[in-house]
Amino acid sequence: MTSTSGIVLAISLIIIMFGMGLSLTMSDFKRVLIYPKAIFIGLASQMIILPLMGYLIATLLNLSPTVAIGIMLLAACPGGATSNMLTHLAKGDLALSVSLTAVSSLLSIVTIPLIVQFALTEFSGQSQAITLDVFAMIKQLFVIVLIPVWIGMTIKKIFPSFADKMNNPVKTASAIIFVLVVIGVTYSIRDVFMIYLNEAGVPSIILNITTMTIGFLLAVLFKLTRPQAISISIETGIQNGTLAIAIATIILNNVAYSIVPAIYGLLMFATSALVVILSKRQRAK
Repeated sequence: MTSTSGIVLAISLIIIMFGMGLSLTMSDFKRVLIYPKAIFIGLASQMIILPLMGYLIATLLNLSPTVAIGIMLLAACPGGATSNMLTHLAKGDLALSVSLTAVSSLLSIVTIPLIVQFALTEFSGQSQAITLDVFAMIKQLFVIVLIPVWIGMTIKKIFPSFADKMNNPVKTASAIIFVLVVIGVTYSIRDVFMIYLNEAGVPSIILNITTMTIGFLLAVLFKLTRPQAISISIETGIQNGTLAIAIATIILNNVAYSIVPAIYGLLMFATSALVVILSKRQRAK
């Protein structure tokens, strides 16, 4: 990927994270203390079970190093603003969804480097493991994730009416940016895309469906409400694909690692639409 493409992708991600910040307040973080069980189950599903499932899928299916690392990179990323929108459409607990997105995004600054380093060491296929500069990665994530979110939250606090007006347009722009990023990645690897699609397509579907199902069942097992279960299911299955692509292309400097996030990004909308439809039918009954 050229330096210009990397800059464009970084700016795109900053805009997306800024848009997320416009919808967040400090109360979204305080809910961790107010509703600890729902938050804990949601975070466990997203930050522990999701990477474990990614590792199991990569290992059991004997995926190539490139696809395996892509799976783990995607599984390490938190949910994005898209998960909040889909939760709203599915009549889930929107406050819980927003809180999970906020907290997982904050924690991911530390967890992403650890999981990515593990994936590079485990699946690189080289005699000597690839060493990741963890602190440099944390600083880069801080710049493209936390700072834009903080700026958005600050504007939300000082100019709440402006933030509310900008919320939906920025979310729409974020969705468009994500689609354009996926198209850009697909075009940049068009010569080998179909080869990787054949290998990465099925694992991506399995990861998406199994994690959404596990998230929902865990919530039911711990006697959470149905809206809470829907939120946790979507938060577990809908990842910030743009962040995964940015890490692959900008930080790891390997566009091939972004193939899985790109494919997953397309597939997750289909499964999420199914969840929305089923949820609405259930409510109608």
